[in-house]
Amino acid sequence: MFLKDILRPEEQDLVRDEREVLGDVRLVLTRLGATDQALSTLERSIRQLDELFLLVVVGEFNAGKSALINALAGRKVVEEGVTPTTARVTPISLGDLNVVDTPGTNAVIREHEEVTRTFVPGADLVVFVTSADRPFTESERMFLEQIRDWGKKIVVVINKIDLLAGEADRTEVRTYVADNARRLLGVTPEIFPVSSKAALRAKSGEPQVWEASGFAALEEYIRGSLDSAARMRLKLLNPLGVASALVDQYTQASHERLEGLREDFTLIEDIERDLAGYQRDMARDFEGRMAAVDNVLLEMERRGNDYFDDTLRIGRVMDLMNRSRVQEGFERLVVADAPQQIEKRVNELIDWIVDTDYREWQRITGHIASRRSRVETRMIGGEPADSWRFPDARRRMVESVGGAAQRVVDTYDRRREASQLADGARNAVAAAAATGAGAVGLGTLVAIAASTAAADVTGILLAGVIAALGFFIIPARRSKAKNEMREKIAEVRSRLSTALRTELQKEIDHSLVRIRETIAPYTRFVEGEGATLRESEARLRELGSQLTGLRQRIDAQTSSMTA
Repeated sequence: MFLKDILRPEEQDLVRDEREVLGDVRLVLTRLGATDQALSTLERSIRQLDELFLLVVVGEFNAGKSALINALAGRKVVEEGVTPTTARVTPISLGDLNVVDTPGTNAVIREHEEVTRTFVPGADLVVFVTSADRPFTESERMFLEQIRDWGKKIVVVINKIDLLAGEADRTEVRTYVADNARRLLGVTPEIFPVSSKAALRAKSGEPQVWEASGFAALEEYIRGSLDSAARMRLKLLNPLGVASALVDQYTQASHERLEGLREDFTLIEDIERDLAGYQRDMARDFEGRMAAVDNVLLEMERRGNDYFDDTLRIGRVMDLMNRSRVQEGFERLVVADAPQQIEKRVNELIDWIVDTDYREWQRITGHIASRRSRVETRMIGGEPADSWRFPDARRRMVESVGGAAQRVVDTYDRRREASQLADGARNAVAAAAATGAGAVGLGTLVAIAASTAAADVTGILLAGVIAALGFFIIPARRSKAKNEMREKIAEVRSRLSTALRTELQKEIDHSLVRIRETIAPYTRFVEGEGATLRESEARLRELGSQLTGLRQRIDAQTSSMTA
């Protein structure tokens, strides 16, 4: 009998609302990337609303499942045997009832057992059969644990009671089964001790064994479960049980994934803090290293002052008349090795910039490698078999980003980086000095800028008037030469500082862009997954509440039908 055939008009709104909520559950699970098995199970439970009432018989092989179905039918409709005779799910139609015989829960062929577990979520009523001579085995307990969370109506049948010696043994077995079922299910299910073989014999012409079979109580219960009110209740509740189990499963899984993502967010935050610290440290350490360059120029300025004091005086008038000697002395005593020292200090600073950049990349790859190892550790044997695809996607993303970062480090040519940085600094200083950038190094620029002081000094010494004006001109020129020397060195320091700061900032910006571009896919993945999981978790909790509300409405509707 189809559900639409037993619904009253006022109950159709309830069915429509249930379909809508179940559809929303399916949509959220699909967005989360739920397993195909989970989605197909939910889909079957939705279709179940339009199908015949389904009774599924489960239990170990040789527990008497097939014999039970034959007794219900009153004739042999399925094969019986002492070996696993049911190798697949077998539906049998009994009027407006579909009965399904399933492979044993301990079937040797494991896919048979998987078929059983897959089929159970579509059942309206589950009849669990255990044998009186070996009740509630370990495999039966494990199977009940697995189907418990589907929220199915479960009836326990203790078959083959004719093998027991007497009533005391039957009571003992029934109590044992009831206690174990209660511990597993949280409630004591309906339990029916029967002899299916005796029941079939009674229906086949031996009525004297009917009472001893115990089958009357089971059939009366099933008939009661098939009346309109009970059938509608089970029909509507069973899809809700499946949906609730999946909602609970994926709500918990979403929460666990978010907890796992916290490590990813922490990694991204750690990298950003590291990059901010890298910028601060570079700016701070640059000042100290730039001071070494300044010291070379300041020392040259001191030598220049001493040279002017010693050279620009009356007693050296004749020497001052020799322009080339003055200039040669200035370059030898004042400029000295300042150009080489400047080149050395600048090259050291450039090497420091490049090495620091390289170490920063190593730190970033270290962060990612550490995260990758933690993800791999959690993945190896640590994820449930039905875990959805998110962990694999995250692992692939971490490995991809980590590999990209490592390739940058592996191909990092420090000599090339330093050469490019040096060229940039040299060209910047040369452009500021308006000289030929292609052929002039930093040290040469320093010599050119500083040596002009000597040219200025010699340029004002005129042989014809120097003797008469020496007492007035020389002290003034000495003071002026010192000031010009100070200004020119300050200008060179400013050019060097500006050029090197510019190149430093360019290198830092370039490094930061490369790092952020490398980890951008990982960052986008984590942020996107985090947003999806937070939204989905909230939506699943909302749907869980709606499912509870529907369950309460179904109880109220069926109660009114029986009132």
